[in-house]
Amino acid sequence: MDGNNRTFSSDFTLIGLFTHNKASGFLFSVICVIFFMAMIANGVMIFLVHTDPYLHTPMYFLLSHLSFIDMMYISTIVPKILVDYSVGKGTISFVACTAQHFLYMGFVGAEFFLLGLMAYDRYVAICNPLRYAVLMSRRVCWIILASSWFGGALDTFLLTPITMSLPFCASHEINHFFCEAPTMLRLACGDKATYEMVMYICCIMMLLIPFSVVIASYTQILITVHQMKSAEGKKKAFATCSSHMIVVTLFYGAALYTYMLPQSYHTPIKDKVFSAFYTIFTPLLNPLIYSLRNRDVMGAWRKVMARCR
Repeated sequence: MDGNNRTFSSDFTLIGLFTHNKASGFLFSVICVIFFMAMIANGVMIFLVHTDPYLHTPMYFLLSHLSFIDMMYISTIVPKILVDYSVGKGTISFVACTAQHFLYMGFVGAEFFLLGLMAYDRYVAICNPLRYAVLMSRRVCWIILASSWFGGALDTFLLTPITMSLPFCASHEINHFFCEAPTMLRLACGDKATYEMVMYICCIMMLLIPFSVVIASYTQILITVHQMKSAEGKKKAFATCSSHMIVVTLFYGAALYTYMLPQSYHTPIKDKVFSAFYTIFTPLLNPLIYSLRNRDVMGAWRKVMARCR
């Protein structure tokens, strides 16, 4: 049986996050809580945005779709982690690994582009407030959303066939908790120079294009804020942008380490920590950051609670 045949007929073994020591049960409980809280928090955010007329604005329209993406990609990873720990084994078939990689890259890619394009919304709100209704019309919002999904789809349709066509002729033991592209690349044998180059180019597109939009937008925002004479206006502008900047910094920072740093800087432990941060913790942090720091969302929540009494 040759290497390619072994790739398609053999299962992979996921080492996972847990080492079955005394702390593993506690870590399992934490991941469970985070997963269910993330699903509930993002679900509540979507519900509030679609039920409260006051939140029917471009910013909240985009936020509701950000929450939907968060729910989707955390669901492609965490349930498998929890099931593997419960049954005491972490095997995953080649087909399941490919499906997980495909869905994960699509959803995360879409979030990268959406976060980047959301910076344009903040730019318009602060730098061109009088033209906000025109520059951020319903049509523009759908174009932003469609562009984000197109970017995620392009990313996963390029990377998944490349990654999963690698000759996995060595060990099939994945020292990770899901089928992430850099880890799968290390698992392969033979000449990987072409694969690494194509993957690197794809990752540059996925990270640097939306990141450039963020930098350009916030550069204009800082210039506009600096020219403001009103201290109250400056404070309001920073409050408007701070939530988005926190999310972008957390999400992009962890992803830049995973996909942009050379392999010599990576270790299995570091990879697990950074991947866990932006695949497990960020989907919970996003709705909390946007809701706890946002009076409109908290106001909508109080209205819902008042109607339930």
